Amino acid sequence: MKRYSEYKDSGVEWIGEIPRHWKMLPFMHCLKRVNTKKKTSIPKMNFQESGKFPIIDQGASFIAGWTDSTDSVISDNLPIVIFGDHTRIFKYVDFPFAVGADGTQLLYPNYDILNPRFFYYALLNLKIPDRGYNRHYRYLRKFSVACPTLPIQTQIANFLDRKTEQIDELIRIKERKIEVLQEQRTILINHTVTKGLDPNVEMKPSSVEWIGDIPKHWTLTRLKYISNIPVTYGINIAADRYTTEGIRLIRITDIGEGGNLAQKGVYLSEDCVSQEQMLNSYDLLLSRSGATVGKSYLHLETGKYTSAGYLVRFNFDDYWTSKFIYYVTLSHFYRNWLEQQVIISTIQNVNGEKYSNFQIPIPLRQEQKQIVNFLDQKTKQIDRLITTEHRKIELLKEYRQSLISEAVTGKIDVRNEV
Repeated sequence: MKRYSEYKDSGVEWIGEIPRHWKMLPFMHCLKRVNTKKKTSIPKMNFQESGKFPIIDQGASFIAGWTDSTDSVISDNLPIVIFGDHTRIFKYVDFPFAVGADGTQLLYPNYDILNPRFFYYALLNLKIPDRGYNRHYRYLRKFSVACPTLPIQTQIANFLDRKTEQIDELIRIKERKIEVLQEQRTILINHTVTKGLDPNVEMKPSSVEWIGDIPKHWTLTRLKYISNIPVTYGINIAADRYTTEGIRLIRITDIGEGGNLAQKGVYLSEDCVSQEQMLNSYDLLLSRSGATVGKSYLHLETGKYTSAGYLVRFNFDDYWTSKFIYYVTLSHFYRNWLEQQVIISTIQNVNGEKYSNFQIPIPLRQEQKQIVNFLDQKTKQIDRLITTEHRKIELLKEYRQSLISEAVTGKIDVRNEV
């Protein structure tokens, strides 16, 4: 893509050179602020008196509530920045909304200087951190914006609208592909741990609705009957007891979606952990509460480890049985069982007793080994494809950001690209 004919130093290190006819303006000179205390608003939309408007606030929920008051209703189709506990940048808020509570700072562009869509892309190029010392809008005083004429801003915005939508569509396609691969992985696991590998094997009813038929020679049992230990709860301990060395404490937040353990974590001194609370090889940990209920982790690490209170623990004879049961926890029928337990209890909580009575089909040991080897091979193939798609998404996001940065700082001339 071509460049402008002449450049000059912008005076800002991270921006570098800009086209000679562009100006550098302090960002705060380009913005107007909505005063939430005085309920000052920018131009209002037409609305029905019976309608209610969402209240935009600084909290993580974005929409903090609803109001039928029109005193502070702001028009839609505006890019805005929200400063508070979090920084939020929105390209378009495509509905009329009301100003949030005190402490929320809302900024919008000065139309005499900035095209609103160009303003949005310029904001993305600032890379404002989500948290930290940016909690007040005056944080923007440290920034300047490379500002061409309004017609050129419009051309740049049109170009970026088109190109980013193309990139975003490619990202959506790859995200859908990942979803399909993940579903294929779950279907494969579910079929294999309930039907086995022999398509011609004689089947029998399992008597469990979400399991269906199982091979005739398999046994239907409960988790407590094949565990070497009674269900065991982890340690409940205050965070001020954490140390940087000693016995690694495995928390639910340390377990990734793929069942992998995070490299960094917290530790406890040895006097905090009894021998019975130490993890052993082939321990299976299951989350018992909250949004992560049912999440599983198979402990194969060496060294000194223990587990936190929101995890329950079982232990099995060997690697093959442990890995087979771990694969069961990745199946559809396991998720169906969990949903039934949550419905029965009305809260997201599956305690140790319920896990102990979880019914699973179990093949003979040699068949467990065959199934585990098969699933290890097949899931690794699928996981490699998923990893490749994730990497492509990251590259597309990097390209998207690079394109925005180069366009809004004049490194590329896009005036004839739309």
